[in-house]
Amino acid sequence: MPLNNLTHKDYTIRGDFYQLKLPLNIEYMIPNDDSVRLLGQIVEEMDLTELYKTYSRIRKKQATPTQMLKVMLYAYMNNCYTTRKIESACKRDINFMYLLEGSPAPDYTTIARFRSLHFAPVSENLMAQFTEILAECGELSMKNLFVDGTKIEASSNKYTFVWKGSVTKNQRKLMDKIPAFFKKAEEDYGFKIVYGDKIKMYHLKKLRRKLCKIKKDENIEFVYGIGKGKSPLQKTLEQLDEYISRLKKYNKHLHTMGERNSFSKTDPDATFMRMKEDAMKNGQLKPGYNIQFGVDAEYIVWISAGHQQTDTTTLIPFLNSIKSHLRYTYKNIVADSGYESEENYVYLDENNQRAFIKPSNYEVSRTRKYKADISIKENMIYDKEKDIYICSNGKRLVVTGIKFSKSKTGYISKKTCYTCEDCSECTFKSKCIKGNSKKPLEERTKRLEVSKLFQQKREEALERILSEEGIELRINRSIQVEGVIGEIKQDMGFRRFLCRGKKNILAECILLALAHNVNKLHNKIQSQRCATYLHPIKTA
Repeated sequence: MPLNNLTHKDYTIRGDFYQLKLPLNIEYMIPNDDSVRLLGQIVEEMDLTELYKTYSRIRKKQATPTQMLKVMLYAYMNNCYTTRKIESACKRDINFMYLLEGSPAPDYTTIARFRSLHFAPVSENLMAQFTEILAECGELSMKNLFVDGTKIEASSNKYTFVWKGSVTKNQRKLMDKIPAFFKKAEEDYGFKIVYGDKIKMYHLKKLRRKLCKIKKDENIEFVYGIGKGKSPLQKTLEQLDEYISRLKKYNKHLHTMGERNSFSKTDPDATFMRMKEDAMKNGQLKPGYNIQFGVDAEYIVWISAGHQQTDTTTLIPFLNSIKSHLRYTYKNIVADSGYESEENYVYLDENNQRAFIKPSNYEVSRTRKYKADISIKENMIYDKEKDIYICSNGKRLVVTGIKFSKSKTGYISKKTCYTCEDCSECTFKSKCIKGNSKKPLEERTKRLEVSKLFQQKREEALERILSEEGIELRINRSIQVEGVIGEIKQDMGFRRFLCRGKKNILAECILLALAHNVNKLHNKIQSQRCATYLHPIKTA
C-alpha cells in the first residue's frame, strides 16, 4: 500500500474527515451562567470614550477596543498573562471567539500594544468606573476599607542593581581627583580657568575646549593602537573625557534614583527590596514594586504601585489617589501595624476618617518580657499634672526640652525630652539604660523622647481595635485583603510582572484587579452571597 505524501504546507488537502453541522453560532455552546457572559455585560456598561481616544484610527477588519478589553480581562480571569498565550487562546477557545464577535484573532504584538499604549493611560479611569458599577449594584459597603500591601518582582534581572551609596562614594572620589588634574593641566599648557570653591561640569567642558584648540593650533595628530606613543596632550584629553563621562553617568544615576536608594538598569522605575519569595534563603534583594490594595466586601476597589520598601509612607498617597478618582470617602480605614505612624493618624483625623490600625507594639506588649522591662516608658509611672515620669527606683524624669524631627515625607513631629534628675548609684542602671554609647555606663543618664500626640492617637486606635466593632473589622481584614493577595499570588499565579515601567505595571495590576472582581462577582452570584460585606465572627 503506497504511503500518502504528508509534506504539504496546506494541511486542508485531506480535510474531509468531518461533516459540517449546524448551528454555526458558537454562543449556543456557552452555558448561560458562564462568567464570560457576565464579563461582556459589565464591559458594555462602561464608558470607553477615553479608551477610544487613544487610537488615531480603528481599522474595520480588526478587533475593536471594546473587544480587545474583553479579551484581555477574560485572559487575566483565566490566569493567561503572556501575549502569545492570549493570541493562541483567541484562535482555539470558543469563549475568546465569543468575545471577539467574529473579528479575526489579534496577534501578540497587537495585544502587547493594547496593554501598554492604549489600556495603560486610561487604566485608573476604567478601575474607577468598575468600582462605581459595583457600588451602584449594592455590592460595596462604602464604609469599611481594608488596606494592605505586597511586593511583586519586576521584569528585570536581579543583578542589574545601582546603589545610591556606591554612586555617591565613587562620585566623591572622582571629585577629589579632579582639582589636582585641573591644576596640572593649567600649569602644563599655560592658561587659567576661573572657578570657585567647586569645579563643575561646565568648567571641565571649558577645559576640554581649550585643549582641543591647542591641538588644532599646533596640528597635533592623535595616534591609536599598540606600539604607538601618545603625546601628553592626547593623554590629558583622554583622561579628561573619561572624567566627564563618569561624572555624567553618576549624575544620571542619581537623577534616576531620586529619593530612592537603588534602581535597576533594565527597569529604572523598579527598586531593590526584600521579597518573601527567596529561593536561596539568604535574604537577597530583588527589583520590585510595592503594590497597595484597598478591599471592600472582598472586591478590590482601588490599587496603586510605589517604590517604598515599607508600608508606612504608602497610606496617605493611596488614600489621596482614591479621593481623586472615586466619588465617596470611606469612613473606616482598617490596616495592620505596618501603617502606624503619627502622620497617618493625623491625616485620618483631618479627613474625618477613623483609624483601625493595630499598634506596632501590640503583640510584643502582651509578652511577659515586655511587661518586666523597666527601661520603657510604658512600664513607668506618669504624672500627668506635673508632666513627669517616675522610674522603678522612684527617680523622677523631668522635661528638659522640646525636639522637632522631620520625616522623609516632610512631616514634622514634636517630641518632649525627659531626663532623670539623678541616676548616680542606681542599682537598676544596667537594666534601665540601654543602647550603645562611648560613655561608660556610670556617667550616663536616663533620657526619654516622647511624642504626646502620637501617644494619644495610639491609645485611641488601641481602644477602637479592642471594641466589638474593631475585633470584627480586624478579623475581616485578615480574611478579605490578605485573602485577595493570596488569590492573586497563589490561585492566579501572578508573582512577576511582564511589563516594565511604573505606568505599565500599574496597568497590569488593574487588569488583575478587574479580573479578580469579575470572578468574585460571578462566584457571589452563583453562591447567592450578593450584598454581603463582612464575615461574621465565629464563636466556640
